[in-house]
Amino acid sequence: MPMSSFHLLPYQTTTEAIGQDFVVWLILRKMVRKKIPIKKIVDVTARQVTFSKRKSGLLKKARELSLLCDAEIALIVFSPGGKLFDYASSSMQKITERYISCSELNLDKLDQSYSTEQGRNASLNKQLEDRSREMRQLNGEELEGLTLKELQKLEERLDSSMNRLYKTKVQNFLSDISILTQKQNKLKEDNQLIKQKIKHVQEQSFDTSLTLGLPLPSASK
Repeated sequence: MPMSSFHLLPYQTTTEAIGQDFVVWLILRKMVRKKIPIKKIVDVTARQVTFSKRKSGLLKKARELSLLCDAEIALIVFSPGGKLFDYASSSMQKITERYISCSELNLDKLDQSYSTEQGRNASLNKQLEDRSREMRQLNGEELEGLTLKELQKLEERLDSSMNRLYKTKVQNFLSDISILTQKQNKLKEDNQLIKQKIKHVQEQSFDTSLTLGLPLPSASK
């Protein structure tokens, strides 16, 4: 039979029909699998159905994670009605005890860190209070109740502070003198340079006058 005698129309029609059915199926599938908003389901029946489905998926994922990664997993779920569902990859008691042990260890570390920070804070507060009191006493305040020895120490601090202040003032004064001396020397150098330039110009003018036979310029005083 010649090749032209074959009729492909029925096959093409069937293929087109299957394609159309597939497109319809995809549309319906998208409509059915509409994204559910993540919020509390008001309808009690729908809520129970959703809990049952998602709980099964959660337990399945927990088992898969345990098998794939050799992880110890403990899962505890209470239904809206208060029914308990749990899963443990090995022993629920063993995993729970391990969790409590880790939690207590972390809590101890936090307590130690908190105690250390409290100690540092108390030490800094005491130093601040001591320094503030010393400053007030150096200003002549809160001197009542000080013993003779404490007053002598305060006097020594004042003397020491005055000496440091005097030394600082002397250093600043000497620094100012040094800067002024440098400026003075610089001015002298500039003046000397200007005089040399004036002399050079006068000499050039004198030479030019001699060359051209002009009257000689008067020498500067």
